[in-house]
Amino acid sequence: MRVLVVGGGAREHALCWKLKQSPDCSALLCAPGNAGIAAVAECHPVAADDVEGLLALCQRESVDFVVVGPEGPLVLGLVDRLEAAGIAAFGPSAAAAALEGSKAFTKELCARHGIPTAAFRRFTDAGAARLYVRERGRLPIVVKADGLAAGKGVVIAQDLAEADAAIAAALEEGRFGKAGAELVIEDYLEGEEVSFFALVDGETALPLAGAQDHKRVGDGDTGPNTGGMGAYSPAPVLTPAIEAEVMERIVRPTVRAMKAEGRPFKGVLFAGLMITAEGPMLIEYNTRFGDPECEVLMPRLASDLLPALKAARDGRLAEVSLRWHDASAVTVVMAARGYPGDHVRNTEIRGVEAAGELANVLVFHAGTARDSAGALRSTGGRVLAVTSIGRLFRDAHAQAYRAVAAIDWPDGFCRRDIGWRAVKAEGGV
Repeated sequence: MRVLVVGGGAREHALCWKLKQSPDCSALLCAPGNAGIAAVAECHPVAADDVEGLLALCQRESVDFVVVGPEGPLVLGLVDRLEAAGIAAFGPSAAAAALEGSKAFTKELCARHGIPTAAFRRFTDAGAARLYVRERGRLPIVVKADGLAAGKGVVIAQDLAEADAAIAAALEEGRFGKAGAELVIEDYLEGEEVSFFALVDGETALPLAGAQDHKRVGDGDTGPNTGGMGAYSPAPVLTPAIEAEVMERIVRPTVRAMKAEGRPFKGVLFAGLMITAEGPMLIEYNTRFGDPECEVLMPRLASDLLPALKAARDGRLAEVSLRWHDASAVTVVMAARGYPGDHVRNTEIRGVEAAGELANVLVFHAGTARDSAGALRSTGGRVLAVTSIGRLFRDAHAQAYRAVAAIDWPDGFCRRDIGWRAVKAEGGV
């Protein structure tokens, strides 16, 4: 099977790394890819949101199966376009991708079908939004851009001034463009946040695994939100009992609701959850693998990924079972100095190969390219996802940071406390 992975980040590198191992994969392509992906797949310079360009690439290269990594192409209808042309693709239709493309849609769906989530209201008028925050009288309160904002459209406002600023940024200043033309304002949920993933074929939901990521840029969960500064799996808070409750009260009802409303969901359903004193509640859905969560899930998965993705597309997930390594995985993201704001670009990175040669270490590339002399250069904000797997969490954690230390990149930085909850759960400092 000739397989194309769409995207160019560390998530897609992790997917390529895993798919390359499948005996069913006769050729692996990626568009657009990056310097790391080029070591395992044939990269083509077609942007992930270039729907017609990707279709032409598939036809030119006789691609049999497409795996879509990022959310943008899903919302644009890439899967619809490919399937209409007779090319099998893993991922939801544009109609089903509304679960991620519109937070308001998801909240309304939850309200209609009794799926537990925070109380909310939606707004297009800044004055009405400010008035609601004051009438609600609950702080902190969460202000979210309705559409896709690259993980940066959510503000947990600790006071009225911060809430007002978040409302103004979206509705008056247009900071998020069309994505911020509507806001969802919802109650803040107390608890521990976790990411949970399931494959879905329109009717059947097959649980994958959970992970915890670290969204804020600084140690101790300080500073602005980012696309993710690291992750680990499994997450101690996601016990088997809680996972069963998530499937029964949140994931399966969502799958049934989407089918009932004429938007059957196929792909990977990524539930962002808050584990509260009253049980798990949905924060939001994503309709693709998480980044950096994918970088810890793929090394833990013992089964062949490709047949499972194909079964999700074909409606055969009831026939699939998956095996997982009895191990922990940790990913530490290395980002460019200044991220998530205006960050440095095109700086040289050394030592990545040496880091990757350490035992049980994988270095997934996010924003990298080779210059004319073959040197590795940074091309984005999040640049590398340094991953380790170990029987015990503390082993994976220590090895991931040894690998980080082996990378010579003066213009990069990382958080030093990735996985602190798991360290604490194992009795560490």
